[in-house]
Amino acid sequence: MKRLLSLLLSTLLLAASAARAQSPQPPEVAARGYLLLDMSARQVLAERNADAPAEPASLTKLMTAYVVFQALKDRKIALDQRLPVSERAWAERKGGGSLMFIDPKMTPTVDELLKGMIVQSGNDAAVALAEGVSGTLENFVAQMNRQAEAWGLKNTAFKNVTGLTEAGHRSTARELAEIAQHVIRDFPERHAAYYAMKDYSFNNIRQPNRNLLLARDPSVDGMKTGFTEAAGYCLIATAQRDFPGGKRRLLSVVMGADSMQARANESQKLLNWGYTAFDAVRLFEAGKPVQTVPVWKGTRNTVDLGVDGALVVAVPKGEAEHLRTAVERIDPLVAPLAKGQRVATLKVSTVGGTPVAAVPLLVQDEVPQAGLLGRAWDALRLWIK
Repeated sequence: MKRLLSLLLSTLLLAASAARAQSPQPPEVAARGYLLLDMSARQVLAERNADAPAEPASLTKLMTAYVVFQALKDRKIALDQRLPVSERAWAERKGGGSLMFIDPKMTPTVDELLKGMIVQSGNDAAVALAEGVSGTLENFVAQMNRQAEAWGLKNTAFKNVTGLTEAGHRSTARELAEIAQHVIRDFPERHAAYYAMKDYSFNNIRQPNRNLLLARDPSVDGMKTGFTEAAGYCLIATAQRDFPGGKRRLLSVVMGADSMQARANESQKLLNWGYTAFDAVRLFEAGKPVQTVPVWKGTRNTVDLGVDGALVVAVPKGEAEHLRTAVERIDPLVAPLAKGQRVATLKVSTVGGTPVAAVPLLVQDEVPQAGLLGRAWDALRLWIK
């Protein structure tokens, strides 16, 4: 009996060891916390202290920019519209942060202010934009917080538009990654226009983008740097590289590095590791259902489940040919069902049992509730079943 138990224990340990071996080990990252996200596969590839509360510094300006981009989309403002520079915006030069160097005698355009805020990380530009969009800084910050709440960001709270240290102004690496994703996905043309700029000159003052990876890695096309004494050196960087299966976009978040060079080096290390340690596998093309399932008490008997766009998963290098998939869903599925409603999860794992991804499956078309007779008939069928 002891020999049998020993043999069983050895087998389990070997299986666990094999599963661990299939999970690529991330590199050592010299920072307080980090997160590496495969945006194409919507998977976190590596993380450390990703949910720890942290000062976001100028990474705050990702949300500032998002609210401005939304105002542009809603035609509340225009790119060529000139905005006044208030005394409050001008007073940012006393705070010790980055500046675009605008003053109350100027009326820069929204486009110029966006470049000043994104490329030069100008706190004065951020304030001028906020006042131009919402009238007051307080109203604009309230909009930022409403947007964070709408996305379900429970550990993010904004007190200002610049990221300067202020009690209660906080976020996490994971939630900052969520904000960055929304900027890229919701406003791809704005991301391309502003975040890849290597430098910007305003009023004869040229300033380089502090994201050093833009000059080092041609696949890097954004995003934002941040620094305060309390936050340390922070960087969210995103890259897109071509592979045989299509383009892959990764996004790294590095929080609390020791220097400008260190945050760039650690971000580059994460991006390179993510591209080399994982393969992208396209499981389903865009528009193709993952599963067609029965529906009860509805105007239709079946409904397609799938995802928005193509379904791509990131798997450890060499495991692409040996994947297992399983769908876990609500059963029975009872109408009414809304388009986009999450009702199932596609779980992907390696042959060795290592989890690869858990992908929410969404209802692809609305299924209204059937009439009284149809519902009664299906209720009887379910009871018999």
